[in-house]
Amino acid sequence: MQKNDYNLKKMIPRERYYNRIRPFIRKPVIKVITGIRRCGKSTFLKLISQSLQQEGVPADQILLINKDSLAFDFIKNYRDLDHYVKESLLETSGKAYLFIDEIQEIDGWEKAVAGFLTDQTADLYITGSNSTMLSSDLATYISGRYIEFPMYPLVFSEFLKFRKAKDPGKREEEFSLFMKYGGFPGIHHMENDDEVIRQYISALYHTILLKDVVSRNAIRDIPLLEKVSRFTANNCGNITSSKRIADYLKSQKLSGSVDTILNYLGMLSSAYLFFKVNRFDIKGKRLLEIHEKYYPGDIGLKNLLTGFQPEAISGQLENIVYLELLSRGYSVDIGKLYDTEVDFIAKRGDQQTYIQVAYLLADQRTIDREFGSLEKIPDNHPKLVLSMDRLPMGERNGIQWKYLIDFLLEQE
Repeated sequence: MQKNDYNLKKMIPRERYYNRIRPFIRKPVIKVITGIRRCGKSTFLKLISQSLQQEGVPADQILLINKDSLAFDFIKNYRDLDHYVKESLLETSGKAYLFIDEIQEIDGWEKAVAGFLTDQTADLYITGSNSTMLSSDLATYISGRYIEFPMYPLVFSEFLKFRKAKDPGKREEEFSLFMKYGGFPGIHHMENDDEVIRQYISALYHTILLKDVVSRNAIRDIPLLEKVSRFTANNCGNITSSKRIADYLKSQKLSGSVDTILNYLGMLSSAYLFFKVNRFDIKGKRLLEIHEKYYPGDIGLKNLLTGFQPEAISGQLENIVYLELLSRGYSVDIGKLYDTEVDFIAKRGDQQTYIQVAYLLADQRTIDREFGSLEKIPDNHPKLVLSMDRLPMGERNGIQWKYLIDFLLEQE
């Protein structure tokens, strides 16, 4: 049994996620935490362990397996996992708690986990960095017996906590850093230096690309994959399609079939490097199968792939708001109504909100465009315009106008 000494005093809680998972602690379901590598899943497992110990659970009843650590490299498949867990918990008298980090690295892991649940071996918590881990044929072993908790890189309010930035007068300065560096928690262990942080994010990106995309899918044309990735990041906030990417590659004297590019986009999305956002026909009340958008899984990744582009700030702001909405537990679509587009339709339970994101509403024409799309929607769901104007007008025809930073820092 590994000693669970995690130096937890230095860890900053992710309350948003802990509040969601807390009602399921000790319940007979598998808690599955998913998200891009290095978004904080490993630390989150340790924080749950800490909370259990604070409630009186002895450390020897808690077993943590981290497949990113060479210490657990010997666990190759579900038989290895089953043997190690049962041997480790053999002398445990009370209720055991089992945490397995990056479980997709274990071949056939679902078989062992399903057995642990059936045999009531332990209260189970697992993490994974690929969305297909719960859609494979093997996942039928745990179908209906797990609850998924998506986790994302830091949003702006969390970024401020990690930076210990409490001065309201410096929020714009901090937001500029957030737009440049993004939300990977690991950057807060680095020097506050552009090149140092760029190198860290670059190493992380290539690790994800190689481990979670190339190796997992046996991709041979890595240069083509990277070009697709860069084009998609550069097109943040715009309609993206595999045909459009194929046409671009052709213009660059490069080849890539529409089907291959479509597959690559799916693989990049499965690794959470990008999120595909579907369009929703507001009038017809149906999802559309074409003209979707892709947003990078972190704004720091976007800047790595395209360079920091002040002229592309509108797309960056959309990206930040999109990830904020996901972090708050919303499902998000793009809205289409006749010939107009609504940036986001955010849904959570019975709540639905329409959101437009703009950089600055500098003139009446811009104001009319942003508010006009929302004014055409014939229902009474809340409607919101977000911009970086410091003194927004408040509302127009029942549509709220908010300072974007204030929105990001709202208490839920």
